[in-house]
Amino acid sequence: MHELMITESILEIALRYAQDAGAEKITDLYLVIGELSTVVDESVQFYWDFVSEGTAAEGAKLHFRRIPAELLCQACRHAYSLKEDLTCPKCHSNDVRIITGREFSLEAIEVDQAVPETRAAKENEVLS
Repeated sequence: MHELMITESILEIALRYAQDAGAEKITDLYLVIGELSTVVDESVQFYWDFVSEGTAAEGAKLHFRRIPAELLCQACRHAYSLKEDLTCPKCHSNDVRIITGREFSLEAIEVDQAVPETRAAKENEVLS
């Protein structure tokens, strides 16, 4: 259920940035999610379709990029990717630090910009 609150926050951020940029429509959002994050892509997508309805983000496509977990053994300083457990494959120590894998961020937003009305367009309206 925490994905609902996360998805609402993503929408709030995206709408704020789109408004600041003068955008009419949000088309794509790029999310970065660490392998150790508890965020489930399918749940975010499900809630996105619901919470974005009726907003400038309705219909926007979500793109998920997963960051693999990388660990650093504090005993022997060996850096390694998470396989099955946290134990260092070199010295078998459990004294490890997570380097990557807990990330969660909105990396980029693509929008359709509002086209400013030009002076020529205004003059054509007057002449028509």
